[in-house]
Amino acid sequence: MVRPVTSCSVVMIGNWSGTPRSTLRKALRSPSAPVTYGLIALCCLVFLVGPGSGLNAAYGTGDELLAAQRAYFRRWGVVPAELFEGAPRAALTPATALFVHGSWVHLLGNMLFLYVFGALTEERMGRVEFTLFYLGCGYLALLGYAAANAESSQSLVGASGAISAVLGAFLYLFPRARVTSLLPFLFFLPLRFPAWVVLPFWAALQWVAAGQAAQGPGVAYLAHLVGFGLGLGYAWARFGRRTAGVVPDSGTG
Repeated sequence: MVRPVTSCSVVMIGNWSGTPRSTLRKALRSPSAPVTYGLIALCCLVFLVGPGSGLNAAYGTGDELLAAQRAYFRRWGVVPAELFEGAPRAALTPATALFVHGSWVHLLGNMLFLYVFGALTEERMGRVEFTLFYLGCGYLALLGYAAANAESSQSLVGASGAISAVLGAFLYLFPRARVTSLLPFLFFLPLRFPAWVVLPFWAALQWVAAGQAAQGPGVAYLAHLVGFGLGLGYAWARFGRRTAGVVPDSGTG
């Protein structure tokens, strides 16, 4: 049985609502981030009409639904063992997998991160550049995971490789933006930290978890790390020192 390897970003730190309040409100009300909102809408639409949501009666129920889900993830997700066999269809799966999610929690967690961090990053990069950045980094993140697990026959789906790249770029572009984090080991108390504290801490958690991932299938932490590194490196190469550390219209201290 093929079990999809989901890549939800909400693992130890959840419900980030960050960036200065006035800046975030401005970005979320502004029509200047249509790519971010379009990606969210497309991912939600794909999930709702697919078997993962369980809402489409065409896929049946019970065992029939489970079989449909496995076949769906295998068709549209990345299967490392198939990817490196050279089949043209398989070469497209690191792109199609970015729009497929394995569960409601997987979808909502990823879309929350994209909603919060994508708008400002898109505003800074511009629509076309952000689109190419998102798709390119997402593709490479899933490809990196597949290369490290080349013999695996499990399906990998989810946008969190691309969203991790957005987090990496956000860290470079807005390191002083304050992020509200809910930490489980502190009884989920909402605490505000600068992005330069929260996002590297998140990346460190992914690194630790990636070292333990061999214990069983689950979250594709390596895809998170690859995406985060690509996003951070791209922002550094693209914007240099001209914009690093700038937080527009800071509304909180």
